[in-house]
Amino acid sequence: MPEFLDIKHLDAGYGRSQVLFDVSLGIPWRGGVAVLGRNGAGKTTLMKTIVGELPAWKGEVAFDGRDISRRATQERVRAGIGYVPQEHSVFARLSVRDNLAVGSLAAKDASAIDRVLTIFPKLGQRLDQPAGTLSGGERKMLAIGRAMLGDPKLLLLDEPTEGVWIGVIEEITERLIELAKTIAVIIVEQHLDLALRVADYAYVLDRGRVALQGAAGEVRGNPELMRYLAP
Repeated sequence: MPEFLDIKHLDAGYGRSQVLFDVSLGIPWRGGVAVLGRNGAGKTTLMKTIVGELPAWKGEVAFDGRDISRRATQERVRAGIGYVPQEHSVFARLSVRDNLAVGSLAAKDASAIDRVLTIFPKLGQRLDQPAGTLSGGERKMLAIGRAMLGDPKLLLLDEPTEGVWIGVIEEITERLIELAKTIAVIIVEQHLDLALRVADYAYVLDRGRVALQGAAGEVRGNPELMRYLAP
């Protein structure tokens, strides 16, 4: 059975600086996959290349049986890829309600916002509050909620708990575990325990190459793991 997202021999980078080297990975149609590695390993570059913000220099990115390597970002989003970047993922001056309204413009289901508020009930208590005044955790919830409004088949999450209070991290983790039961989720995350709770499978990048991969439990127990995560 082919992978839902199938990346083969991917090279990518910025300008003349190559960041990813011959990266191959497969994502099933449902479940969580963690992408781990120290800062600068190429994790964000991989996410941006999957969603089309960066071009693939070489290799293939296939999604749902179609080669999307040369497709624009908006085409990939319409095809079912949702993306929550590490930064600047909400409109700070708009209210929570208006952020969700903007996100719902492409929604196929009129009840999509209600579904998001069910997943993240805290947002329902902040609908008229400017997004820029939310806590770090609430902003992350709003960003994930906006991405979910497009009814994605694959959700890319780049550092979803960065800058989030530890008490809220657990809440976000629980929601992501539930999401991964129904769609494919790729999570880039510094919190190793969180990432491997959400994920069934993990890839570890080192200097732009896949250094380790395997079932989440196997990767967690691999004695080589910390060598690739240490600063």
